[in-house]
Amino acid sequence: MALLAPVSGNGCFLRLVEGAPVPGYRPARSFGWAAFEITVADVFALHARLADSGFTVIGPPKKVAGFNNFIPMQVVGRGGEILYLNQVLEDMSDLDLPLAAAPVDVIFIAVQAASDRAATLAFQRQALGLEEGGTFAIPYGVINNAFGLPADHRSTLTMTKVGRLPVAEIDQYPPDATARPRPAGGLPPGNAIISLGVDRLDRVAAPLLAPAAVHPGPLYAGRLSACVAGPDGEIYELIEMGEVGNA
Repeated sequence: MALLAPVSGNGCFLRLVEGAPVPGYRPARSFGWAAFEITVADVFALHARLADSGFTVIGPPKKVAGFNNFIPMQVVGRGGEILYLNQVLEDMSDLDLPLAAAPVDVIFIAVQAASDRAATLAFQRQALGLEEGGTFAIPYGVINNAFGLPADHRSTLTMTKVGRLPVAEIDQYPPDATARPRPAGGLPPGNAIISLGVDRLDRVAAPLLAPAAVHPGPLYAGRLSACVAGPDGEIYELIEMGEVGNA
């Protein structure tokens, strides 16, 4: 396992966990964590840098109709993980989007591929205390390309947040999507897990997958943590931060 952090020191970690390939896994075709959105300083320069890097560009940088706040690019890594590398231009009406303070900076949204968007939204609100943000219907290139849908096919997504801080994007996936295959006792392939800070674990209205424990390393800093599972089996690691707000 490796723990990465941006050189900006902005307090975000990306954890790489080595695992054996999982037969049947295809990125953007199954329910669970689909992608992580990361703010970058210059998406066009980064696109050039990624040539022959081991990342496969599945969506070159371009503006998206209806979204003038950022310029996105989508890539798939060697483990089947998907990253949305977004050059933020300005905040949204109800969300503050982080401007990059390094060439590649913090993760600011976790993208969930949901079988039932409303059920996942209810879980994040009721079990984790997140707030509902905006709902959008857009031509979603990653989904349309993965499922062979027309380029103008629209998918519906809903944002969740804490105040003006974005947390997750819940995408309604097509009926042809499947449960994600995973090894017994292991993590799902691709984008496997997200970690969120919460005030107190005893306020989480979902059963813990295992008793809360303290783990070493800078991600935890001596704090108690535990995991819960959402409606599609997606894993949320929750780290107890103390009385600083909601999840």
